[in-house]
Amino acid sequence: MSFESLGLSSPVLQAVSEKGYATPTPIQEKAIPIVLMGRDVLGCAQTGTGKTASFVLPMIDILAQGRAKARMPRSLILEPTRELAAQVAENFDMYGKYNKLNMALLIGGVSFEDQERALERGVDVLIATPGRLLDHFERGKVLLNDVKVLVIDEADRMLDMGFIPDVERIVGLLPPLRQTLFFSATMPPEIKRLADRFLSNPREVTVTPPASTAKNIVQGLAVVAEEDKREALRRLIREQDVKNAIVFCNRKRDVAVLQGSLKKHGFNAGALHGDMSQPARMETLEKFKQGEIQILVASDVAARGLDIVDMSHVFNFDVPFSPEDYVHRIGRTGRAGKTGHSFTLASPDDGALVDAIEKLIGSAIPRVEVPGMDTLEFEPSDGRKRRGRGRGAKSGSGERARSPRRERKPRDERPIEQQVEAPVARETRPPRPARERRPEREHHREPRAERPSRSHDRRPERRRERDDSAPIGLGDHVPAFLARPAR
Repeated sequence: MSFESLGLSSPVLQAVSEKGYATPTPIQEKAIPIVLMGRDVLGCAQTGTGKTASFVLPMIDILAQGRAKARMPRSLILEPTRELAAQVAENFDMYGKYNKLNMALLIGGVSFEDQERALERGVDVLIATPGRLLDHFERGKVLLNDVKVLVIDEADRMLDMGFIPDVERIVGLLPPLRQTLFFSATMPPEIKRLADRFLSNPREVTVTPPASTAKNIVQGLAVVAEEDKREALRRLIREQDVKNAIVFCNRKRDVAVLQGSLKKHGFNAGALHGDMSQPARMETLEKFKQGEIQILVASDVAARGLDIVDMSHVFNFDVPFSPEDYVHRIGRTGRAGKTGHSFTLASPDDGALVDAIEKLIGSAIPRVEVPGMDTLEFEPSDGRKRRGRGRGAKSGSGERARSPRRERKPRDERPIEQQVEAPVARETRPPRPARERRPEREHHREPRAERPSRSHDRRPERRRERDDSAPIGLGDHVPAFLARPAR
């Protein structure tokens, strides 16, 4: 089947032909005619099968008729990451160059003023991440009551990143009469429930089993010691014919460390993670696409939807915590039917994570050996958690030192009447002998008037002789207003 048989317009077919595509992928072959009919679509296909073009191409034809109003987009595409949103925008520029469609990209890391100016001109296609779109809506810069087509792309990634509450709020702002396209690489039960809420009588398009890996990706798994992973990665890169590759790490802080290690050993390496500014991320990604960077060390921000031409290898420096992330990571290679290679480095403690991945994809990952290094085995896990040493724990033991139990008195089985005993008399002690009183000292004190005056003694006099003539309660001194004769 060719693109001409899908019902696309001549301008779109011309743009597709100029890119060198002649045959649609299975997801494009099934989804494009349904989208052109105006039906809701629930699409599930593994990464790298052309899901983006399956909604971009028919949307260009649908939006070719009509004109957008200021701050009222005609269509909305929600993406989980900035890189995916920018890539979809590139697809609209590439395939819609013969159609006069205005487009706006609302992502973080870019000034609000430039995005607001684009919205004021009116946009036919609005591509956004949920957080930045809500920021513009709360500022009153965008209205969503004229959206005719809604696309929720990489829905499972939206769930993983915690965007589902924002997506639900955005969908509540849209008109009920609209066309909704829902695409995801995996279809867990949570995503299925969301699709049932958002879609109206959808046509389900599934071209491959959910969470499956492409058959044209050669996979491998090497089990090495945790401290030997960097050396193992360098040896695998040198052994393989690596044209360009992405090395995935689980933690952002490990990305910069691994990039520095690769550069130290003479590799052309760059870094990409979520803490980088948006201009730096886009610049690094563009250099990687242009071949200026051979090895890109990245977090899972690069695991979804990034389309790199002829990427030969993917290396998992860490086994991903989520089995679905493994499918997305290795899906960066082997795209458009070409052969790709993926290698995963696991430590002996990663057996449970590898088992979860193999259970999800339905097959075992072939074990490989790293040249010049010992191959290890996974440690058996008994499912018990290790206990940490707490306060009072004995050295060398995982249990806390316990205080000895008090011995309990044997229970008295006699009737209650017999248990009452006479109170035990307290031990009487002989009374203490009376303490002899010491004779009081006779203090010789001089009369107050005859005591010598001391200039350094400024303490107030402790005692005054009582004067019966003085008013009681006022002391020796009588205030003048009391001594004044009454008038």
